[in-house]
Amino acid sequence: MNYRIGSSVQAPKAITPLASAVMVALATALLAASPGAAAQDSSTQGSSATTLDTVSVLGSRTKPRTVSSSAVPIDIISGEEFRNQGATDALDQLKVLVPSFNVSTIPIDDAASLVRPANLRGLPPDNTLLLVNGKRFHRSAVITFLGHGLSDGAQGPDLSVFPSLALEQVDVLRDGAAAQYGSDAIAGVLNFGLKKLREGGTAEVFTGKYYEGDGLTTQYSAQIGLPLTEHGFATFTAEWRKADDTSRSVQRDDAAATAAAGYPEVNDPAQIWGSPKVDDDFKFVANLGLTTESVDFYLFGNYAKREVDGGFYYRDPTSRSGVYSNDGGETLLVGNLTGAGTCPTIALRDPSGNLLPYAGVAAAVGALPANCFTFLSSLPGGFTPRFGGELEDMSVVAGAKGTLGEWYWDVSGSYGRNDIDFTIYNTVNASLGPDQPANLYFKPGGNTQTEKNFNVDVSRDIPVTFSSQPLRLALGAEWREESFKISQGDGPSTAIGPLTEQGFALGSNGFNGFSPRTAGTFDRRNWAAYADLEAQLTEKFLLAGALRFEDYDSFGSTTTGKLTGRFDFTPNFAIRGAYNTGFRAPTPGQANISQISTVFGGTALEDIATLPPTNPIAQIKGARPLTPEESKNFSLGAVWTEGDWLVTLDGYRIEVEDRIALSTSFTITDAERAALVAGGNPEAASISQVTYFGNAFDTTTTGVDLVTSYKSDHFGGDTTYSLAANWNKTKVDRFDTDFIDEARVYKLEKSLPKTKGYFSIHHQRQIFHANLRFNYYSSWYEDHLDSGVISAADGGLPIYGGSAVIVDAEVGWKFDSGLYFSLGAQNLFDRTPAKNPWSGVAGAEYPVHSPYGFNGGFYYARVGWKF
Repeated sequence: MNYRIGSSVQAPKAITPLASAVMVALATALLAASPGAAAQDSSTQGSSATTLDTVSVLGSRTKPRTVSSSAVPIDIISGEEFRNQGATDALDQLKVLVPSFNVSTIPIDDAASLVRPANLRGLPPDNTLLLVNGKRFHRSAVITFLGHGLSDGAQGPDLSVFPSLALEQVDVLRDGAAAQYGSDAIAGVLNFGLKKLREGGTAEVFTGKYYEGDGLTTQYSAQIGLPLTEHGFATFTAEWRKADDTSRSVQRDDAAATAAAGYPEVNDPAQIWGSPKVDDDFKFVANLGLTTESVDFYLFGNYAKREVDGGFYYRDPTSRSGVYSNDGGETLLVGNLTGAGTCPTIALRDPSGNLLPYAGVAAAVGALPANCFTFLSSLPGGFTPRFGGELEDMSVVAGAKGTLGEWYWDVSGSYGRNDIDFTIYNTVNASLGPDQPANLYFKPGGNTQTEKNFNVDVSRDIPVTFSSQPLRLALGAEWREESFKISQGDGPSTAIGPLTEQGFALGSNGFNGFSPRTAGTFDRRNWAAYADLEAQLTEKFLLAGALRFEDYDSFGSTTTGKLTGRFDFTPNFAIRGAYNTGFRAPTPGQANISQISTVFGGTALEDIATLPPTNPIAQIKGARPLTPEESKNFSLGAVWTEGDWLVTLDGYRIEVEDRIALSTSFTITDAERAALVAGGNPEAASISQVTYFGNAFDTTTTGVDLVTSYKSDHFGGDTTYSLAANWNKTKVDRFDTDFIDEARVYKLEKSLPKTKGYFSIHHQRQIFHANLRFNYYSSWYEDHLDSGVISAADGGLPIYGGSAVIVDAEVGWKFDSGLYFSLGAQNLFDRTPAKNPWSGVAGAEYPVHSPYGFNGGFYYARVGWKF
């Protein structure tokens, strides 16, 4: 039996004065647009929908193709379309433009709140490959320890490091492509194409906030194009952004009960569910090119940094294990600092389980001998850690390309680095007792992902007698080195203090520092060779194939292949299909990371250690060395064009075997814990549960993509209608019951909406443009408490979020002088999910993994000058 919170989203809120003002302003601007306003070339205005003549380098290693002529499904999103919305983060911008792309706000999920996991076609973020100007981009250093089931353990790229102003277009290949591009391209490929300007530029200011009055976002962007001699270009783009945090929290039941019992300094709300604070978010992109008579040289790269500060779970002073109580809140945890004498037992609850008044407990604490210590003395209201970090990302790609006889060649090298230094404050290392760092501030260390690539690609056309079109052959080789570094945390964050043996938790509470035993750098190297052949066998029939061999020094070699075909029945109608095999290699981070996190286990917080498969603690619970994921991808579709109409319909089936993910947590017994400590694993002293990476389940994902567009001259201007929708379903075919449980399977299969799509109208009339988008999300499953305990208490009833339609709107003007401005709203009618029925338990007003967010409506304004 399922518990469903309504069949749709929560009924619209009462319209606030602010929401009313935004809607009236947008409507007035639309109605006030004059057909007689000064004319301007529509090509310089806001974006239109997908065009038939825009080409993409994806899907073929030989000849770039348009959306309508491609043998595989490709979305081509112009840079202007990317920017004409209120979102400033590339993840949120893609979410409303690509139906099979999902990402949600991550409020309290450890490092996932710093680099949010995104899912293409229902698969984890490291199943999608990111390219920039057609070259592989490095992955993030963040491993998603808590990924709502679907993304647990994933290590994907950070798409948020690129300013949208730098993008000429974004290509989305919705098909497996490991045979062409290598590891990770199971769900598809994203390619960020950078602008190439020799002159002119743009300066822009953006600001907006949520209807609730929080989350103020301010962004400054600038771009300039310069000539690089007479035959080259140099384009530079910079962006600085700051976003305040939000809160959609309610008071937790335990915090309310603690406050009612007289405990002082209990905040209301005690913990914050909301978007984290982002400060000093700086992004810079350079794209340079130089053409000579025989060789073209290119150089591009990025630098980005940002600081993120978010909330964590509240530590209740009457129950938090390892800090305040170790018997479920019956008695207070009291430590003996000298070992002399015996410390008294102090009750926290009466025989019926009710909290005793704080006054009596405080009096007993005040009477403790000087050698007896309890955190109730210094933190009587409990505490809520704040977690965040500073992220830094940089990359550089340099290369040359040209022709040699009949051959076209391209040689390039790249270096990419993503670094994160974690911080956690307003917390304690309980094992240190009263000897805490200043301001309760800890630096638990960090992670660094570094990648080096070297590529040689050649191609040529080979004339044949059986066709007017030549065979198109592409060959290439790649060498890649990848390393993952774990940086040691500071002393207080890793210390095993003197009170450890008395039951006080060691390490910075909430996110333990990386210890000297787990710190280090872990490398992996691989090389690959590929061949790609494309033949226009007849005027109507295109056939292409690709084969790739890769060899890794960590686990051996793998071979993948792809076969693609397209048949044009008429100039306006064609069918297309593809079959490919793919793989994803386990990352050095997944194979070696070690971390202790705090999760909400039903009704209490629990410390869970994530350990590498080689760790003796993990091996006790069945850990084995990681092997690659392997996939099979089938797709079949149709393309129809007629005048200003474009319609594509593509079905797909993705089978993935031996998926790599985090296991279910395993309980460590007292005997196992004692044996591990005695065997030289001191960190096991405060570990109650462990999880590790493994290959333990297979899935099949099936779906259908529908993309349509129609151009017209409606409403006295150029009006483009676009409809795009995705239906996607994942089924777990096999899983190891010793590795994951039914609750995890349920998350894998149900956590994303099965149907997602949008219908948009873009209108361009002289200097005026308007965008209206209706975004649809079907129902989805939520269990952000990471446990079935609460659901089981109510008869095993899971939380369901209902379907929703979210409306976005924007109007704007661009003048001959180059001045432009726009105003708009995302989630115009301030829709939020139905309220969380267990909000008092977790302190979250809404289900926090809502695919369309839980912050409500956001209004914004943009003003700029293009010169």
